[in-house]
Amino acid sequence: MERRLTAILAADVVGYSRLMGTNEAGTLAAIKALQTDFIDGKIAEHHGRIVKQTGDGMLVEFPSVVNAVACATEVQRGMRDRNADVPGDRRIQFRIGVNLGDVIVEGEDIFGDGVNVAARLESIAKPGGIMISGSVRDHVGDRLDLAFEDMGEQNLKNIERPIRVYSVALNKPAARDTKDAVPAQREQLERPSIAVLPFNNMSGDPEQEYFSDGITEDIITDLSKVSGLFVVARNTAFIYKGKPIKVQQVGHELGVTFILEGSVRKAGSRVRVTGQLINANDGGHVWADRYDRDLTDIFAIQDEITHAIVEQLKVRLLPQEKKDIGETPTDSVEAYTYYLRGRQFLHRHSKSNYQLARRMFAKAVELDPLYARAYAGIADCDSFLSLIYHLDVGIDS
Repeated sequence: MERRLTAILAADVVGYSRLMGTNEAGTLAAIKALQTDFIDGKIAEHHGRIVKQTGDGMLVEFPSVVNAVACATEVQRGMRDRNADVPGDRRIQFRIGVNLGDVIVEGEDIFGDGVNVAARLESIAKPGGIMISGSVRDHVGDRLDLAFEDMGEQNLKNIERPIRVYSVALNKPAARDTKDAVPAQREQLERPSIAVLPFNNMSGDPEQEYFSDGITEDIITDLSKVSGLFVVARNTAFIYKGKPIKVQQVGHELGVTFILEGSVRKAGSRVRVTGQLINANDGGHVWADRYDRDLTDIFAIQDEITHAIVEQLKVRLLPQEKKDIGETPTDSVEAYTYYLRGRQFLHRHSKSNYQLARRMFAKAVELDPLYARAYAGIADCDSFLSLIYHLDVGIDS
């Protein structure tokens, strides 16, 4: 009999019977869409494995409690945003419980006390909430920017011993020790901070969205190589994609001083990229430029935008950083285009999209056998397809 210690996440749909009674087909379709469009991707990002699914819930295994709690948090926060405009009686909400415990392994399934405790923790969570065991809380420590409310020892149904239970405070960041917080705040204050918002696709063709998103991501990547800058992560910046924004409000929400926004127009072998750097404190323009070039110059455009921002913010660029930013990932614009298409599919988080992404990355490698980023993309797809969908994948697949 195989046993192992593992992090277990149990999730359940709140009021499943009521939702099914009201609209069976609609409820099933909505849950399936959530699973494929949102939840599967979150589980994959945190290296989880779906052990089993029922109509109203799921059991997921993670290699670490930090991954499990981070995934649960992102799912619940994402569901809150998704439900914002949905009538109360039609909202799909989850209860989630997370435990660290010993399990019995039989094939792809897991059983035992560790699983039972996770299920009981889920049952006492509030709609949209997360309950974790004391063992999970101890192992998470201060590795996540979360606060936890001690609920004391609880007598859970069919569990012989009392379990120390904590509730994850989703709306409250972790309290930091003052002596630790001051240096961190000072460091961020000393470094210029910037968010690169998704560039608008001005091509008149929604199918070109992958290209404008890809340009945005690559500029974020290049700026992140500069140690003298604090750059907001891609996933955070892309929350604002397609939404009307007020620069000063975005700056306040993200805690940054500068916002870079722009647009991309791709037509045949020509591309036009515009960019403007705005001071989020007063809304004033710091820098703006327009680049009309051949598509083959796309990497040079990204390089020039990055250097312009570094110069405007008076950041010292180290020799190695300058070299890293100037490196061209591929000499083939066609391979780069396939790579960007692959990234677009990869961010959609579903089995079919991972498979499409893999095809795009493979085509990029075919066009440029030395394209390292495309190989990395294939590896990402293989990882997700193997972990979530248990598919056999390999370099020749």
